[in-house]
Amino acid sequence: MAQDLPPGPIIIADRHLCAESKDFFNRILQKKKRRQFGLLESPMMAPHVAVETVQYKVFLSGKSGVGKTCLAARLAGLSTPSMHYETTGIETIVLYWPVKLRENGRVLFFRLQLWDCGENALRRFDHLLPSCKEQVDAVLFLFSFTDRTSFDDLPNQIARWSGPSDQLVKMVVGTKFDLFMHSDVTQREVRQFQETQGLPVLRTGGEVSDGLGDVAPFLNCLAERLWHQDCMAATLPSGPTHYREGALI
Repeated sequence: MAQDLPPGPIIIADRHLCAESKDFFNRILQKKKRRQFGLLESPMMAPHVAVETVQYKVFLSGKSGVGKTCLAARLAGLSTPSMHYETTGIETIVLYWPVKLRENGRVLFFRLQLWDCGENALRRFDHLLPSCKEQVDAVLFLFSFTDRTSFDDLPNQIARWSGPSDQLVKMVVGTKFDLFMHSDVTQREVRQFQETQGLPVLRTGGEVSDGLGDVAPFLNCLAERLWHQDCMAATLPSGPTHYREGALI
């Protein structure tokens, strides 16, 4: 999985490669593969290790067929569907990702709940979009490099999630980047879009490996922006709201 933005200065990049962080990453693995977490499950650390958990709701937006379900599965370490199918309602996946803050060395577990809803279902049922928007923290806007219409539709997708009090983390994800021979979107157009919209564009594609390095750049980039947003919210009277009750696990 490739992306064009290096992790910023808030978190330590490539931490999954460090020996001292092995115990934390082992908590999200099972038999050397990603562990699947239910809604009420979380990584279990030794009693003397105190790790705070921050939780976020992330919605995946995009036209049908761009790869929303595949991206969610990829980030969570699940098997990606071999055939395309339209998501008939709302599907959620929970994943955990450990991060170490550069400033003070604190280790945090990011609990990311990924929400995926079929585009046709959103059009048919009016109650789905409000449910997806409720307490959402970030939106990933997806397009496929092999589908020109999905790229042209991005401004409409973004406008759907824009508002006067908008405090969302927004990122754009281009899928099927490995199929460059069939690409309908040029890199020049992507750069122009970034300059116009002011949003980062990440790229995904290719074979999925069992290792953490495949998803680390993506999840670090997302965690970086979510934590920065929380730091900004901490300056407001209401303060940040993403600490789980009983955050020491």
